[in-house]
Amino acid sequence: MNEPENIENSDKGAADANEPIDLATAKAAAELKAEADGIDPADAAADADEALEAEAAEAVAEPDELEVALAEVANLKDKLLRSMAEIENIKRRGERDKTDLRKYAVADFARDMLAVSDNLQRALSSVDDAARKDNADMVQLLEGVDLTRRELQGHFEKHGIKEINPLGEKLDPNLHQAVVQMDDPEAPQGTVVQVMQPGYVIHDRLLRAAMVGVAKGPATPKPAENDDSVDTRA
Repeated sequence: MNEPENIENSDKGAADANEPIDLATAKAAAELKAEADGIDPADAAADADEALEAEAAEAVAEPDELEVALAEVANLKDKLLRSMAEIENIKRRGERDKTDLRKYAVADFARDMLAVSDNLQRALSSVDDAARKDNADMVQLLEGVDLTRRELQGHFEKHGIKEINPLGEKLDPNLHQAVVQMDDPEAPQGTVVQVMQPGYVIHDRLLRAAMVGVAKGPATPKPAENDDSVDTRA
């Protein structure tokens, strides 16, 4: 018959152990125990205070598990977002490099082929009308050269290569290379009045700058001499 009572007392003690400690009650209990044991109550109270302070300090020193878990989750989330942003940047950079490679892969080859186009144009320009007159073979040969030049230009345009012929335009240092200044009173200063060699662009990049001559502009009139000047020589 005593077993249920013992079990009940055990459950009560476990419940009391889980209840928060009342400092005043604990201190009073320590003093009563000290008097019963013949110990100075002041010393017992001091020991009780030290024990309670140690327990409180230990409780404060231990971090809250929930706060630790939340901080770790926030840290992992930040790392995840940074990794996703870096992956997206790499993906965009790869797509841009792929597009540029596809657009400008023939740039070096096209730059070498510009000399072929220049030579074909020089061949056509080197024969004047007098040499072509009454010379059917020469005319037929020049027609073949011109057809070859036109076909080459067509292939250039198919790959995004366009000719720059800036005659009459304002000099653009990004597209034109001025090699000489020329007297042309009718053209404003800095206007392209002669194209020595046409330029080319591939899509939105410069392949070769056009070599041009630009106008100096109208000559500045010299100031008229003053006839009323005084001779200061003695």
